[in-house]
Amino acid sequence: MSKKKKITWRPQSLTSVISTTMVLVLLGLVVLFALTARVLADSVRENLTVTVVMEDDTPAAEAKKTAQELEQRPYVSELLYISAEEALAEQTKSMGIDPMELMESNPFPITMELKMRPSYACNDSLQWISRQLRDMKTVADVMYQKDLVENLNSNLRHVSLVLLVIAGLLVLVSVSLIHNTVLLSVHSHRFTIHTMKLVGARWSFIRRPFMLRSLGTGVLSALLADVVLLGGIWWAARYDTAILQYVTGTNVLLMLACVLLCGLLLTSVCTYLSVTRYLRMREERMY
Repeated sequence: MSKKKKITWRPQSLTSVISTTMVLVLLGLVVLFALTARVLADSVRENLTVTVVMEDDTPAAEAKKTAQELEQRPYVSELLYISAEEALAEQTKSMGIDPMELMESNPFPITMELKMRPSYACNDSLQWISRQLRDMKTVADVMYQKDLVENLNSNLRHVSLVLLVIAGLLVLVSVSLIHNTVLLSVHSHRFTIHTMKLVGARWSFIRRPFMLRSLGTGVLSALLADVVLLGGIWWAARYDTAILQYVTGTNVLLMLACVLLCGLLLTSVCTYLSVTRYLRMREERMY
């Protein structure tokens, strides 16, 4: 009667999974923050408005034709047409008096408020867009908040740079921590590696079980990290549903994919380097 092989619990494997999971959670948070910051920046840029003021004597039919033409421009995401009568009614409501009581004609021209697409919401693009609009016969003036655009893009560049630096430092720390964890795990098998090398086993054959184990550790750690991150997003959304406007489904999927990819790459590369180190090590240095 054959005896069943007893499964032994290895604390090193548990330590490796826990440490790798913690590192992947931090990496996932940085990726999520970067993606969310991009969505937030695009949302702010989309609210940037360029006001186009038409000539006083522009007929309404021609102004509407110009509005239809502008709506087809690649840099316009939304156009709001404000007729002279609508502008007069709005000013009368805000001022409390009718300007027509003091003037013979409506002093307000037809205007259009253009919301820019995020990729065009920078000073260089807005300058040539303004020149293009001013060249139209029926356009009297083009206005936008230049200082606001400069401050917005400057702040976004600073935030992007900070996130890039944090991500770079975190990757270095992650590689170091996972490498040390894997190195300690492989260290306990250094004599087994040396014995297999003495009997003529190929290096690829010796590496194979370690690589397979590292892939399992990477997948398990990535799944655990994804569960933790999804739980954090769910918990935050319970307190403020506005978070879901910026933490989009696409960004969550990208974050989960990045965590899984990083888990596989980091554990595999670190295991390969650690096993290779002991394969090249002389016997006297193993003691």
